[in-house]
Amino acid sequence: MNQLAPFVRILGRGPGRSRNLTAEEAQEAMGIILRGECAPEAVGGLLMLMRYRGEEPQEIEGFVRAFRATLPKWQGAHPALDWPTYAAGRSRGLPWFLLSARIVAMAGHSVLLHGWNSYQVEGADVRSALPFVGIPMAADYADANRLLADGQIAYLPLENFAPQALALLKLRDVLGLRSCINTTCRVMNPATADAQVQGVFHPPYLTLQAEASALLGQSQLSVLKGGGGEFERNPAKPIALHGLRDGQLWNSTAKPILDVHQRLSETDTPHEAEYLTKFWEGTHADPYAEAIVLGTAAVALETVGAAADGEGLALAQDLWAKRAATVTA
Repeated sequence: MNQLAPFVRILGRGPGRSRNLTAEEAQEAMGIILRGECAPEAVGGLLMLMRYRGEEPQEIEGFVRAFRATLPKWQGAHPALDWPTYAAGRSRGLPWFLLSARIVAMAGHSVLLHGWNSYQVEGADVRSALPFVGIPMAADYADANRLLADGQIAYLPLENFAPQALALLKLRDVLGLRSCINTTCRVMNPATADAQVQGVFHPPYLTLQAEASALLGQSQLSVLKGGGGEFERNPAKPIALHGLRDGQLWNSTAKPILDVHQRLSETDTPHEAEYLTKFWEGTHADPYAEAIVLGTAAVALETVGAAADGEGLALAQDLWAKRAATVTA
């Protein structure tokens, strides 16, 4: 018997009869999927009906709870900041936000990045850039914990802790459309850090992800419409911020840092990952890229509580000035 059928019927009965899933129904449905107790056609049907109807916060909550129930237990201290990276990156250049994450780690707040990226344009690939920004890749939960203890920052590939989530993400290649699994991965916070940053590409997801995170008991969160959908802010325009402060829904606006009209992909730096190293070490200068890095770091520092809201830029600039001492050969 296909145990997913009742949930497909709830979503797809027709006008006046169908509805979105409750949190409990969503958790049960995802549990069925993760246990393989359904036909693959039903999985596609469920995900596409949810896309058509529009995913709701309680559905993401239920899916996240189902995934978390399958994850290994995180041992030791939890990271201070969870930083998901699941965007395609087709509308930005180099992944400058990786250097922003390093700045947060420099301030003494451990950062766990995790993700999987598809459809990357040349130069935007996150994993290929990791060696050039000094961020190690973890083999599993235990390795991530060790790396955080040693250097305050690590990147954990999705397939190394939730391979079933990756399999569901890859259904995009079959269905031709993204699904709510992408949102689920952004909200998942696998090591349950108190603070989290999230990027979105489509503005409606700003409030969706904030509300889903609130239902999950997240304490501190900042969500912004970023480069290619990553948590990476454009420093040349005001940026709407949504999220949570002490578990309560919150919103604000990050003021422009530069008075220019420029896209994230229009830096003076060639789209070659080796320039991330040169930029960090100071042998290559790019004022716009520096503003991307510091502006993104500022919001992350505020989220983790290192600076008050609206005051993170000064701290980011100070840490940037001191970064030479952290450069390794």
